[in-house]
Amino acid sequence: MKSFRERLENEIMVFDGGTGTYLYEKGIYINRCFEELNLVSPELVQEVHRDYINAGADIIETNTYGANRFKLQPHGLDERLYEINFKGAELAKAVAGDSALVAGSVGPLGVQIEPLGKISFDEAKEYFKEQVKGLIDGGADLIIFETFALVKEMIQGVRAVREINPDIPIIAQVTINEYGTLISGAPLSRFIEKIEEYNVDVVGLNCSVGPKLMLDALEELRSRTNLPISVQPNAGFPQSIGGRNIYLTSPEYIAEYAKRFIQTGASIVGGCCGTNPSHIRAIRRAVQALRPAKRVEVKSSGFAIEAPEEVTPYKKEDKSRLCNKIKSKQFVSLVELVSPKGVSAKKELEKARKLFYYGIDAINIPDGPRASARMSAMALAVMIQREVGIEAVLHFACRDRNVIGMQSDLLGAWALGVRNILAITGDPPKLGNYPDATAVFDVDAIGLTNLLNRLNHGLDLGGNPIGDPTGFSIGVGVNPGAINLDEEIRRLDWKIEAGAEYMITQPVFDIRILENFIKRIEYVNIPLICGIWPLVSYRNAEFMNNEVPGASVPIDIMERMRKTNTKEEGFNEGVTIAKETFEYIKGSVAGVQLAAPLGRIDAVFKILGKEVN
Repeated sequence: MKSFRERLENEIMVFDGGTGTYLYEKGIYINRCFEELNLVSPELVQEVHRDYINAGADIIETNTYGANRFKLQPHGLDERLYEINFKGAELAKAVAGDSALVAGSVGPLGVQIEPLGKISFDEAKEYFKEQVKGLIDGGADLIIFETFALVKEMIQGVRAVREINPDIPIIAQVTINEYGTLISGAPLSRFIEKIEEYNVDVVGLNCSVGPKLMLDALEELRSRTNLPISVQPNAGFPQSIGGRNIYLTSPEYIAEYAKRFIQTGASIVGGCCGTNPSHIRAIRRAVQALRPAKRVEVKSSGFAIEAPEEVTPYKKEDKSRLCNKIKSKQFVSLVELVSPKGVSAKKELEKARKLFYYGIDAINIPDGPRASARMSAMALAVMIQREVGIEAVLHFACRDRNVIGMQSDLLGAWALGVRNILAITGDPPKLGNYPDATAVFDVDAIGLTNLLNRLNHGLDLGGNPIGDPTGFSIGVGVNPGAINLDEEIRRLDWKIEAGAEYMITQPVFDIRILENFIKRIEYVNIPLICGIWPLVSYRNAEFMNNEVPGASVPIDIMERMRKTNTKEEGFNEGVTIAKETFEYIKGSVAGVQLAAPLGRIDAVFKILGKEVN
């Protein structure tokens, strides 16, 4: 299992929910010392951990939030402090195994320290060391300070950790009030200013308030620091029902805000008081839809795949007409046609026929774009190839199939004559009309590319011979406007190692972004096909600029679209802009993929400068 810091660089991680309130749900009275359960009811504590891991938590917290000398003393347990913390970490580690990381939970001491109390900073540090030592000795992977109102007190805890283990990761979380400041009244800016001096790994927010107020505070926090941020809200405010405090915020509501937390810049999301495994399960689905996390690894050593002796893989020039043309460095033009929402593909076939007649090389068919339910992209691809004669490039998404279904569908696609595949991860269900649909994402586009490469070498997912190999021409997507371009290029490198043979960009509106991307990938040895999407209105330009990741529309183009007054004017101006882009970039790329806005293929012919009768 990757370390916490490794995962923090590349993943959105999910924490567990409330431990104390979940134990309360299970019948433990509020006047009990919950931390004592580590010693007297270890099976119950492990049941809580197990429930959260099964719900999708990447990190579980030890049942030790109040396991310090001052909070244990009223229960007569202060002399068993080390034992309780050690056991808390040990219990969590035993359940987590290789499935999750364990965070040693440390809360405030529960007493005043200087200048308001008689306990000095150094004394506070020593009290924290008593607790932290037990957690680290018990096997905690990281330490989390949570629900702190005083930054000075938290700093003593951080000092304690660093004296015991200078290298263990630390998450430092404060709690806020309804005004967005610390409970002490201090602004978040002061928290960041002070804690950043102590080299913590993550800063964050937890407890006290629900998702809405925490989102507002997250926006403030994000503007103040470049450190990763964690967010763990309560399930709203508790209400007393039948003598019990009940949190009524639904898992769906929490999950919706989890998505907003991530979009605002959070790297870790989870829950605090009142959240239980149902909330974490909903958060996991939201995270998985936005950024697939737990995936099946589909790769072999160094991506080197050797075909069985009796198998001869297809040469590139023999895979498809499109592949042959790309290999011979002829400029290619692809046009995107979206599958119909119903059972009739008559209109799409007519458009494909006309595009083929006027020299388009292939029809690109998205696989449920924007997570929409349409006719099978594979079915349309087969119909177009059989009834029209033009080749199709079938988008193949990881969203809807597990790896077994992927292999089955790919073998079927080959048998039905599909030769060109664009391997994509796929839009998450949350973007579409069925936001509660389950996303699979066993693998991402890298794993899918490797699966295709295996089939091209006569091997199945497990490396077993399948007989005759497939000969798919393998394309992949790239996003020149990605927020984290270094990560995008790193992923492109992996796709190429896995077997990618050409790449197609997201729609390009800002030529400077494309030029910068081309410079960054000068070392890459596979052809680049540029995506061009004619805008149709100012509203369409706003949507692409604000809601499609990486599709940056320059201010001057936005202004040109804003000046149009009618739908036709907007369409014509968008086509003119697309034609200008095409003319500028055609000498720098291997081809273009053109969208037909509103299904109007006349835009394609205008962009390419083709005279059509």
